[in-house]
Amino acid sequence: MISEISASISGLLTFGNKLSNTAHNIANSNTDGYKTKVATITEDDKGLPKVNLVKSNTSGALVEEYGVTRETSNVDLAAEFPQMMIAQRGYEANIQALKTQNEVLKSILNIVI
Repeated sequence: MISEISASISGLLTFGNKLSNTAHNIANSNTDGYKTKVATITEDDKGLPKVNLVKSNTSGALVEEYGVTRETSNVDLAAEFPQMMIAQRGYEANIQALKTQNEVLKSILNIVI
């Protein structure tokens, strides 16, 4: 049962990090020159989920104002919001798994005691 709890906690941390990364990208969507970080969920050597962050090298739009050219951020809000919803649902699923594991442990303790 402990390994299942570890998996759920690792899932919570992973989806929390993914959600945090998405929030960071959205918050910097109006920051000139900001490059999006893409969060990908993979497995570590124990088979638990983890987040890999990779900076996107695509350029933002070039805008000229007052004779000065600047690069805007490359954040695509249309891509970020679905990622935020996926992370939120993954987080909620792991919370539900922890609640279920808690109920099972309570039941086992009630049987033993």
